[in-house]
Amino acid sequence: MMQPNLDFLLVPISQGLSWAFGGVVVCFGWFLWATLRTVSRRIAFYFLGFSVAWLGVLWGLTQTPFFIQLDARPPRFLAVLGPPMALIVFLFLTRQGRHFLDQLPLKALTWLHTVRVAVEVSLWYLFLEHQIPQMMTFEGYNWDILAGITAPLLAWYLQRETRPRWVVLGWNLLALGLLVNIVGMAILSAPLPFQQLNFAQPNVGVFKSTFIWLPGFVVPVVLWAHLVAIRRVYAVGN
Repeated sequence: MMQPNLDFLLVPISQGLSWAFGGVVVCFGWFLWATLRTVSRRIAFYFLGFSVAWLGVLWGLTQTPFFIQLDARPPRFLAVLGPPMALIVFLFLTRQGRHFLDQLPLKALTWLHTVRVAVEVSLWYLFLEHQIPQMMTFEGYNWDILAGITAPLLAWYLQRETRPRWVVLGWNLLALGLLVNIVGMAILSAPLPFQQLNFAQPNVGVFKSTFIWLPGFVVPVVLWAHLVAIRRVYAVGN
């Protein structure tokens, strides 16, 4: 089996890029908090506390060798996804959770996806610093930026009094497919036991600094927003 090139594993991401991406995530979290607050101030307060604690823990772990111990079993990077995914499952499987989700404004959830433009630009700069492969950028096979660019168009469309649900459903399914595409590439490009892609330049950037917030916070929220919209349009009918 091929061995990944780990020349840049211990090379830190530039401070400017780390701070810039951190700012993107903070603004993204603030918008999500404001959206949740329109439905329930109590839940928004809990979300704020959980998010601050979770982001702090993730960033703190990047300041240690925790994530770059690549021979750990199971891979420690998988722990990043655990709490956010557990929360998503809880919200969809409980009656109280579904009741809350069904009150969220679809227009605001759609605007959340504009963050994907900033994320893709950040990934491109991350590639320039040899932290991820070109495949994971819009110069490669990552077209997730299209979801961010078209999100305002869908948000405008949602203002119409009459709107065929297939349009909203179709956009969310296609954008969800773009998300699955880049997540799959990121996982298979990481220098972990199941790596299959990009051995010459593996995905090591997401182990570091504020970029750990991408798989640990941004991606789960984007996935959640799609699932909420699909449920609202397909199952609930609005």
